[in-house]
Amino acid sequence: MTYGTRNDGYPPTSKVLHWLVAICVLTTAPVAIAMVRVDKGPTQDMLYNFHKSLGVLILILMVLRLTNRLTVGAPIADPNIEPWQKTVSSAVHGLLYLLLLAMPVVGYIANSAYGAPTPFFGLFTLPKIVGENQDLAKQLFTLHRWTGFVVIALVLVHVGAALYHYFIRKDDVLKRMLPEAMGGFPAPLSPQGHTE
Repeated sequence: MTYGTRNDGYPPTSKVLHWLVAICVLTTAPVAIAMVRVDKGPTQDMLYNFHKSLGVLILILMVLRLTNRLTVGAPIADPNIEPWQKTVSSAVHGLLYLLLLAMPVVGYIANSAYGAPTPFFGLFTLPKIVGENQDLAKQLFTLHRWTGFVVIALVLVHVGAALYHYFIRKDDVLKRMLPEAMGGFPAPLSPQGHTE
């Protein structure tokens, strides 16, 4: 994912979608770890259904986020960061977009192939999109699980970089995505304001 061309900052829609996705991802990861470690029963069923529901929500939010990104754009890169940091940042963002779009789809197909339902917070259940195929389900669940580990690693890099910019470099990179109430920039920024 490349940087944008805006000279002001992230619009409110970009900030809201970013933090909603972040909350969902940071919630679904520990849920996924817990659900395979508890004994079979109502608690495990609840955790699985919650994980599936979060996955569907992440897919919806990521489609909205990609649409928002293509519609309203993103800021240019901070001119004070090194070229290699811009390259790594673009690669991490691009992979996160790709994997957070692909993972829920893979999970949904795997559920269908396994013969399991894909609920959405008890409101409705998504229709199965492939016939039952246990071998396919096993392969897709394995792909889903290992992709999850990659996403966790990318999130750690992303969070680590944001904290590095905020606490070590003390620049404005993280502030561009923070809500105004938490010290972030108002959006949109005036041309006379920050232009990173």
